[in-house]
Amino acid sequence: MGQGQTTADSERGEPVIRMAPMPSDCNSNGDIFGGWVLAQMDIAGGIIAARRAKGRVATVAIDAMTFHQPIKVGDLVSIYARVQRVGTTSIAVEMETIVRRRLDPTEIRVTEGTFVFVAIDEQGRPRPVPKE
Repeated sequence: MGQGQTTADSERGEPVIRMAPMPSDCNSNGDIFGGWVLAQMDIAGGIIAARRAKGRVATVAIDAMTFHQPIKVGDLVSIYARVQRVGTTSIAVEMETIVRRRLDPTEIRVTEGTFVFVAIDEQGRPRPVPKE
């Protein structure tokens, strides 16, 4: 898939988070901080992983992360996620961040990445992910 192109919703997963970044989320170039995007993706991935793990999860790795285009103030940011794989205690969640610029209905893929979460118990120790 080419830069900036998007996939059908069924391929990209379910929409988990939708928000609009604020001027306080900008770097000195006027674009949204990469760390802000990473944080939003971590939240979205954690929601999907916790649902699959049926309990608490913790982020343990980012397997892959690609920034295709900047996010601007006023963009409508949507993060789509799907479970990519499930291990004994871990869950990999594949995510795609899509924006729509202010008055333009065109969807633009701005970031994509795979985050890995581990299911944890109340003491913060790894626990098995339940079978589906």
